[in-house]
Amino acid sequence: MNQYRTIFLILLAVAAYSTHAQVSKKLLSQGWQFSQLNNNKWYTASVPGTVHTDLLAQKLITDPYYRDNEKRLKWIDTANWEYKTHFSADAGMLQQKNIELVFDGLDTYADVYLNNKLLLSANNMFRQWKADVKPLLKPQNELKVVFYSAQNKADSIAKAALPLVLPDHSRAYVRKAQYHFGWDWGPIFITCGIWKDVYLLAYNNKPAEKKYEPKHQIELVQEADSIGRSFYFKIDGKPVYMKGANYIPSEMFLPRLKKEDYRKIVLLAKKANMNMLRIWGGGVYEDDAFYDLCDKYGIYVWQDFMFAGAMVPGDKDFIENVHQEVKYQIERLKHHPSIVLWCGNNEVDEAWNNWGWQKQFNIHGNDSAKMWENYKALFRDSIAVWVNRYDGTRPYVSTSPTNGWGRTKSITEGDSHYWGVWWGLQDIVTFETKTGRFVSEYGMIAMPNFTTMKKIAQPEDLYLYSDVINSHQKANGGFIPLNTYLNNYFIDSAKAKRLSVQDYTYLTQCMQYYAFKNSIAIHRSKMPINMGTLLWQLNDCWPVTSWSITDYSRVPKAAWYAVKEAYRDDVLPQRDKVRPIHLQLQKPQFSIKFLDNSRLSITSNKDAYYVYLYSSEKDYFLSDNYFNLKAGETKIVQIEEGRFSEKMKQQLLVKSLADVL
Repeated sequence: MNQYRTIFLILLAVAAYSTHAQVSKKLLSQGWQFSQLNNNKWYTASVPGTVHTDLLAQKLITDPYYRDNEKRLKWIDTANWEYKTHFSADAGMLQQKNIELVFDGLDTYADVYLNNKLLLSANNMFRQWKADVKPLLKPQNELKVVFYSAQNKADSIAKAALPLVLPDHSRAYVRKAQYHFGWDWGPIFITCGIWKDVYLLAYNNKPAEKKYEPKHQIELVQEADSIGRSFYFKIDGKPVYMKGANYIPSEMFLPRLKKEDYRKIVLLAKKANMNMLRIWGGGVYEDDAFYDLCDKYGIYVWQDFMFAGAMVPGDKDFIENVHQEVKYQIERLKHHPSIVLWCGNNEVDEAWNNWGWQKQFNIHGNDSAKMWENYKALFRDSIAVWVNRYDGTRPYVSTSPTNGWGRTKSITEGDSHYWGVWWGLQDIVTFETKTGRFVSEYGMIAMPNFTTMKKIAQPEDLYLYSDVINSHQKANGGFIPLNTYLNNYFIDSAKAKRLSVQDYTYLTQCMQYYAFKNSIAIHRSKMPINMGTLLWQLNDCWPVTSWSITDYSRVPKAAWYAVKEAYRDDVLPQRDKVRPIHLQLQKPQFSIKFLDNSRLSITSNKDAYYVYLYSSEKDYFLSDNYFNLKAGETKIVQIEEGRFSEKMKQQLLVKSLADVL
């Protein structure tokens, strides 16, 4: 009898503890409205969301991605906005000892009011913001958030610092996704809004947090050797050659991204035989769904902290703001076994030492010394300490790359962003002597898929170098470097000028295919001296001519198929022996047969190169595309997503290099 009484008391205690420790959560995503500050014209808003997408939903602006609308929407960046909603709190919630209002993401400068009382002021897009609302909460409540222009804030802080200029942009002062201020593949849309969930948490006592136990032993081996210094990963004691890509945010307006988008993007990496993605430091710490998928599919993550191409202020408030950001993000993300490296920043060390900022921005003497000390204090000292304190199971490097690509050491030690190919207009074969120990950036530009261009342009825009096409190409130098490579590898410049946009698009994608196929072949041939190749870049954030191997539509560009083959584990890729411009081309005739609703066979009567299967309405995600086909050879191609409908079968077209050259 005493035994049963003991069991009963234990169960009673467990039940009492569960009730005591229970946390109730109430999402506050409904009933939101927004207005330009002091306009008092209120419109329906979405939360999570951004002001740009709210304006678009209310038909107050046209599609920001369409044609050259970007330049017409600059006014949004410098306006202030307010959001409000009303919500109830039931008796059960009000009786809890503790009630918190939680914002998982506020973009970026915001004052939060509950029932007309200022609760908190936010200044960091990457932090979670909480406030105790127990004293203020009532059965019926009004919640208001006022957003102030991040561009105006940045300019104001920069102006106050004059004559000192912090390279290379006032965005350096703002803890916000840096790519929102524009990049060489992205537009300028300086968003604001409640970009992640907002909710109430009510509890008497919070349950204890589970201690993180690492699933893998991770080492970054950087040891002196006869060449310089190694840079490679050991997972559970075994060296792993990393094959992958750099990942940027997949959208300018981040709340648009859903789990299905992340699934498509991560699967594009997995199906291309990648085992690593580098989360680039000019974007955001990604959504949990992204890391969950990387965990699931065995893709390692190199995680930058969110700093890119700009020096940093050294004041205490800024450093403490970053401290809280780093603490929150590490504690949020460290349970993901996919993450194998924390990295302080993207290209800031390289920029300071190689890009001529001191001369450009007139930074000399004590100012220069102080700026460099601020840099070292944050990235070499503080963040290193914080990573060890809040994680302690993964390696940390202060910057990427270790040395600039023009320096000899970029080839012999550390990781390398090798941009001699592209920015330096060097031949692709340069990698035979310029492959670093771990190449963490390199690339080649190509146009987006032609079907994507048709969606964001009018027919009258579709000629080479039109204003609309140029507005969706952000790289310095415009199309000049790309045309230089086309001239060297595919087509004489004089002929290229006469191409249709559709044929030009095809050739640029063939060029990107060739560049990545041969670059990766060289990199992998250098193993084990080279132990990683991460191409720039996997994905796009809007429809654009860029280095991405996939289109904003989440469909592969030509180069994706090259990378898929070059990253195979079972065979090492081989370099092309002949440049396409030197091929002896004969125009082939193709025979296509549909074997069923998911497979087709294709044969050619002549040797055919860069055989492209497509339709004028959409691009297909196939098992292979842009392939070479010998005369008389039969190739089986499968559709990767969906099935071939009768309409799709009728619309299928084929193109090869001989059709264009």
